[in-house]
Amino acid sequence: MSNHAAIFRQVLETDPQWLEQVRRGVEKESLRVTADQATLAQTPHPKGLGSTLTHSAITTDYSEALLEFITPASHSIAETEQALADLHRFTARHLDQELLWNASMPCIVNGDAGIPIAEFGTSNVGQMKRIYRNGLSVRYGRKMQAIAGIHYNFSLPESFWAAAHDLAGTAHDAQAFQTEGYLALIRNFFSRVWMLMYLLGASPAVCASFIQGNKHHPLEPMGEDHHSFFLPHATTLRMGDLGYTSNAQAGMDVCYNDLDQYISTLRDAILTPHPAYGQFDLMQNGERAQLNTSLLQIENEYYSPIRPKRVTQSGEAPVVALARKGIEYVEVRCVDINPFTPFGIDTDTMRLIDLFLIACLIDDSPPCDADGQRQNKTNLQRMVNRGREPGLTLLSRDGVETPREVLAEPILDRMDEVAKWYHSGTGNTDYEQVVAQARAHIADPSLTLSARVLDEMTTNNQSFWQLALRYSREWHQQHLAAPLADATWGAMTDDAAISLERQQEIESHDNQSFDTYLSQFYEQYQSV
Repeated sequence: MSNHAAIFRQVLETDPQWLEQVRRGVEKESLRVTADQATLAQTPHPKGLGSTLTHSAITTDYSEALLEFITPASHSIAETEQALADLHRFTARHLDQELLWNASMPCIVNGDAGIPIAEFGTSNVGQMKRIYRNGLSVRYGRKMQAIAGIHYNFSLPESFWAAAHDLAGTAHDAQAFQTEGYLALIRNFFSRVWMLMYLLGASPAVCASFIQGNKHHPLEPMGEDHHSFFLPHATTLRMGDLGYTSNAQAGMDVCYNDLDQYISTLRDAILTPHPAYGQFDLMQNGERAQLNTSLLQIENEYYSPIRPKRVTQSGEAPVVALARKGIEYVEVRCVDINPFTPFGIDTDTMRLIDLFLIACLIDDSPPCDADGQRQNKTNLQRMVNRGREPGLTLLSRDGVETPREVLAEPILDRMDEVAKWYHSGTGNTDYEQVVAQARAHIADPSLTLSARVLDEMTTNNQSFWQLALRYSREWHQQHLAAPLADATWGAMTDDAAISLERQQEIESHDNQSFDTYLSQFYEQYQSV
């Protein structure tokens, strides 16, 4: 494992035009909810939005009611935001007495039974998606799966990696060099992710219906009606024990020093039976309860705030794609939906994440070890539950209790350095303003999104669901009122129709049993 942070810094500082070629894509989840009651929609996916199996931009995640919008990868933040705008506006026009819930924690849910699992049709690939979700249901419960978030896909151009590779003069081939660079970024990400969660966390409270039946949660009632529960200094409950965590996965020793090690750890978790899951056979409706009895059914079941990724070929497993050609981009998975912006994420948030990731790339990245991973986990848990607490300390790299704002300072300095490269390359000061705002939020926790959520709930005497519904209604009206060009409407309508035709075509051409299909899918793990 080599460390080329100084090389990456030199290439970017010498020629900031590489920064303009950063590619990003956003995957934004939103529950469909009833417009009047803020309860989870029980209706099927609107046909006018196309097929969730084959549409490239509009699909569903866990639940039939959990929409997912996917933007194309783009060099332009403005293009990414426009793609999100078009998807929201198109979808809003296809909703009947429903709207998009613009918050990460769910609306009013009526237990597991009130969270319908997504449908993908009768094809083998569609059945696999459905049964995978059945598995999530029996293993973790459906409420956790109704949480929504934003995934941010980020990459630097291959020409940047080639330039850095030439400058480094390393014996490693270009592909391995690029992979090592992304792994170094990921290691630094884990030691600093607490700061991203502090700045972007927007889920300090939940609806009382979300924790109904859970006697062991740490939350406190908020307000006299007890319709909401919260922690006074929480930032992102979505990323804590109430959200995307798994006790069963806690023992997985996933390390990012070496891609082969990462692949083999996930592969073993997919191929090795986990006795506790052997009990799950059939769902109440007679469907298969899971794809396998292993710790992981597939890679996606491994919950992590960031993932190394490569675009897969048809039917190809993610770790097989990584083994074939290394890391192509990273997927950041710890971003809450911002209820105060119409698309859940805005341009300044994208700039902030870009700066944060590039800062992770250009700093030395020590190898993973057990102590470092324990420190990262401790800092993450403190940030989730107590992130805005006055006097909060976090663990430094050498294990010393350090005030939050002191630990943030060198990270912000590095981000500011990158922002100045943007300025020198383009004359654009937007990135420097983003860092200045982040500094202000670190200095004053009352400025954060999580503080604003609680402040507005208190000031307006609203429960969490009332606050989220108020903003969701406001954005829904804005989506409906905003213009959608005839050409855009026509193209999106055509995409939906074509996706329905493609699903029918896939279903009509399936000529093997599901058991054979699944067996062949799992066979590919034997080769990595």
